[in-house]
Amino acid sequence: MPPSRTDRHRTHDVAVLGSGLPGTVLGAVLARAGADVVVLDETARAGGVTGESLTPRAAVALRAVAERYEVPEIEALASFEGCARRVGSAFGVRRHFGFLYHREGLAQDPREVHQYTNGPLADAPHLYRPDTDAYMLHVALRHGCGLSLGAPVEEMAADGSGVTLARADGSEVRARFVVDASGRSSPVARLLGLREEPTRLRHRSRSLWTHMAGVRRTDEVLATARPGIPAPPIPWHEGSVHHVFEGGWLWVLPFDNHKAGRAPLCSVGVGLDPRRHPAEPGRMPGDDFAALVARFPDLERQFAHAAPVREWESADPVQYSSTRTVGERWCLLGESAGAVDRLFYRDLSDTVEAINLLAWRLLDALREDDFDPGRFEQVERLQQALLDRNDELVGSAYAAFSDHALWNAVFRVWAWGTGAGTFRLQEALTKYRSDGRDAHFREIEETRHPGLLWPDHDGFRKLFEEMVARCRAYEAGIIGGGDAAAELWEIIRSADFVPRHLGYAEPDQPYIHPTPRKAVRSLRWVRAHGDPELRRVLSGNAREALRSRLRGRTFF
Repeated sequence: MPPSRTDRHRTHDVAVLGSGLPGTVLGAVLARAGADVVVLDETARAGGVTGESLTPRAAVALRAVAERYEVPEIEALASFEGCARRVGSAFGVRRHFGFLYHREGLAQDPREVHQYTNGPLADAPHLYRPDTDAYMLHVALRHGCGLSLGAPVEEMAADGSGVTLARADGSEVRARFVVDASGRSSPVARLLGLREEPTRLRHRSRSLWTHMAGVRRTDEVLATARPGIPAPPIPWHEGSVHHVFEGGWLWVLPFDNHKAGRAPLCSVGVGLDPRRHPAEPGRMPGDDFAALVARFPDLERQFAHAAPVREWESADPVQYSSTRTVGERWCLLGESAGAVDRLFYRDLSDTVEAINLLAWRLLDALREDDFDPGRFEQVERLQQALLDRNDELVGSAYAAFSDHALWNAVFRVWAWGTGAGTFRLQEALTKYRSDGRDAHFREIEETRHPGLLWPDHDGFRKLFEEMVARCRAYEAGIIGGGDAAAELWEIIRSADFVPRHLGYAEPDQPYIHPTPRKAVRSLRWVRAHGDPELRRVLSGNAREALRSRLRGRTFF
């Protein structure tokens, strides 16, 4: 790379806007590779509280970035053990994703629950973002990133050799390339007029969120075990709990749900369809939240003695999008490009996957001094597709929240898509570990259906599209929820790419909990009846999981 000047007119290789997790992960990667990187922000901050529940896909994506770009500190974020050992003890543990269905004015029915457990996989963390983001900022600084706090960026001017950022205090920062990872308030999106008005995203929701103390454990307030109804494999308190109801959902992510926990806090928030749960003018977020939980007896009891420990935050609407995410010497990364809804927690995994695509391309551009936007077109394609497919997924779930039978089917499509997509990325990581060839990661960037949870399987694409179509028809009153669910289940049960015996294809099984016995039965079915891609992905990952366990290494 051409040497950077060190006087006051210095030109950095890359200016990263935003000191939250996305910006510092990318900054650490680029600086570790020798780039001159400066992180700009108004203040060192936690970067919001999005991405607090770590999905398996996000964990594998973080490991892939850590190993591919030789920044091992990133891998600490991929597991509860890593966070506890390297970052601190203010983290919760996530051993499952739980969904409990509620009906207004009624006690929660323990037959209307779902739990998607980690099975034999490593425990994941509930990321306490103040500590996580501070940790990654220091990692980025140790690898050579510069940091400039203070005034916001007010002007941006690009020329043939770089970009000049003018800040409110009169200072200027010069860089060969700018990555905006600052989130919703993105200066680059604002200055270049990139926001779509109105957004192309169909789904609409509003959201409220905070950290609270005094939230009662879910297991204490819900009668989730009765004679003839099996108890969940893992206590609700030991994972990410989602209370779903017509027109919305409420998350409960405890940070003190393990023996070593020292933060008696809980991440709490809601996502609401404004058609069903409109915001009342002038009502404060805390009062809005209290009015909502008062409609559901069990939720009212869970939050009877809870109180926020910081200011409520809100977004109305949550959704926004951009006409472009890459351009002449700039890129919008993650939530700077757009956002849909926190349901299913795709924000962090999608951002890390975008970093995986962007980083090597940007390093090549710096070496070759060639920043043609065409070389970043794959990043553009991925980020736009992730927004569109997540919009369809979340919209389908919100529609299904008003009919438990339909939600039961939609949950399976999400759960298996998440599993398959995670296995696909893990397969590339396993190959990379065996021979160190970067081509394994580059090969999976080219997909037939970008943005899908399982992006290169035609059968899953068809299943996903059928789910979206039926949920939209149900929402429009064209078809009943029971009929839509029955049609979707017929497709799921006939699909040779959805494994049996694990709960993905069994509508009366509320818990997807892959015990060794279930896993063996499922692998036998896959080998006898599964499609070739399913056999390869599941069998290969099962072998590697066993080897990893024998070697005492975390698989993912």
